[in-house]
Amino acid sequence: MAAALALAERGRGLTAPNPNVGCVIVNGARVVGRGWTQPGGRPHAEAMALAEAGGKSRGATCYTILEPCAHESPRGPACSDLLVSAGVARVVIALGDPDSRTDGSGIARLRVAGIEVVMDVGAAEARRAMAGFLTRQAHGRPLVTLKLALSLDGAIARADGSSRWITGREARAHAHLERARHEAILVGRGTLEADAPALDVRLAGLEGRSPGRWVLSSDAGTSDVAGWGRMSSPADIAMLEGVDHLLIEGGAATAAAFLTADLIDRLLLYRAPILIGGGRTLPDIGLTDLGEAHGRWKLQDARRLGSDRVEVYERARELRVQTHY
Repeated sequence: MAAALALAERGRGLTAPNPNVGCVIVNGARVVGRGWTQPGGRPHAEAMALAEAGGKSRGATCYTILEPCAHESPRGPACSDLLVSAGVARVVIALGDPDSRTDGSGIARLRVAGIEVVMDVGAAEARRAMAGFLTRQAHGRPLVTLKLALSLDGAIARADGSSRWITGREARAHAHLERARHEAILVGRGTLEADAPALDVRLAGLEGRSPGRWVLSSDAGTSDVAGWGRMSSPADIAMLEGVDHLLIEGGAATAAAFLTADLIDRLLLYRAPILIGGGRTLPDIGLTDLGEAHGRWKLQDARRLGSDRVEVYERARELRVQTHY
């Protein structure tokens, strides 16, 4: 299942509105098939893994991080039917699929065919891997990550607003990798006008994974900027089609607006070993008592990037959608 989860990460930011699923097929002690959801959502991970395994699928065990789909599509057959036809003996699944077209039907189809089904293996890890898809299913909006580059004294820019570069080369490269894992990226109107940011992915081999660009602005004229979409309020993220992962990169007012609306699911903090003094920090985010600030964020990852440090925090709320398996 760990291998299937790793494969799922290859599709993150490319598969919406389909989930980024990973699948591994094992026969005996050997892996005979690997698959992950392809760009645009097809082929599905199970279909790709079965195609690689061929006849070695018979009697094998399939590990998949999401319940195999039960609905047919003009783009391909149902994965639960493919597994039955391939003659697999056992299917190990991390999570049930909340999509109403499947939601337990895929599992039932496998069991009716005499296939052993094991559930909830690696469930927590699968929720994190497919958090964009699950957030869309549960809340009707994409998963939102806020990226901030900070000095040791908490500044996000000098007093004059300049912020290039707070972090070093390694941290900036990591930030470009994060861009490649999102379908859309957003900045505020002030950042757009002051910096005219490209917001593309400048990593060799990943240039084609630059996200769609959006600006938060109440000025309808801002939508005239070529290549940019506009939303007038944080709540408008629900209108983003084909977007399950949204990255917010600036500026301070935009970050505060999303934090005030409690629409940030993930914090990506890059800390540089520098002191700025008198620099700009986040404006008010609506807290009325310090007690409200505690317990809201859970550290999920932390590591060194050259001389800098990146910390990833997740909003402390359970992401769980109802399934019927």
